[in-house]
Amino acid sequence: MAELAIDRQQIAQRGKRLEYFTIAWNTLEGLVAVLAGAVAGSISLVGFGIDSFIEVTSGVTLLWRMSVDADVHRRERNERLALRIVGVCFVALAAYIGYEAIADLIGTKEPAASLAGIILAIVSLIVMPLLSRAKRRVGAALGSAAMHADAKQTEFCTYLSAILLAGLVVNRIFGLWWADPVAALIMVPIIAKEGYDGLQGKACESCHC
Repeated sequence: MAELAIDRQQIAQRGKRLEYFTIAWNTLEGLVAVLAGAVAGSISLVGFGIDSFIEVTSGVTLLWRMSVDADVHRRERNERLALRIVGVCFVALAAYIGYEAIADLIGTKEPAASLAGIILAIVSLIVMPLLSRAKRRVGAALGSAAMHADAKQTEFCTYLSAILLAGLVVNRIFGLWWADPVAALIMVPIIAKEGYDGLQGKACESCHC
C-alpha cells in the first residue's frame, strides 16, 4: 500500500508539471493571439487567444485539484467544481465569438492577414496533441475525471488551431475576408458543447464509467 501511495504521489507530481507547462504555454499563446488578432482585426484569432486563457484557468484548477489528491472527498469536490468553472468560461466564450463573428459578417469587416497568427496556429498544432496525450496518461493512472476533461480541452485546442489556421491561410492567400468570421463561427458549436458538458459534469461521468 505504501508503494502504491508513493507511485500515486509521483504521478500526481507529473500531473502538476504538465499543468505548470499548460499555464505557461497558454499564457504566452493567449497574449500573442489576442495582440495579433487585435492588430489584424481577426475575431477567430482573438477567440483563440481567449480560449488559451480559459486553458490557463483549467490548468490552475487542476493544480488545485492535484494539491488535495490524497484526500478523496476534497479531490472529488474539486473535480466537479473545476469542470463547472471551465464550463461557464467556454459558454461565455462561445457567445462572445458568435456575436462578434456575425457582426463582422454583417458589417463586412475585412481583417488583415496575420503571419504571426499562422505561425502560432502551426506551433499549437504540434504542441497540443503531445500535451493532451501526456495528460490522458496521468488521468488514467490517477482515475481523475478532471485531468481527463483537461486533456480533452487540450485536444480540443488542436481542432481550434486547425480551424484558425485554415481561416487565416485562406484570407492571406486568396484575400477572402469572410474566411475569418466563418472560421470563428465554426468554432462556436464546438466550444459551446464543451461548455455544456462541463456544466453537466459529463466529462466526470464518462471518466468514471
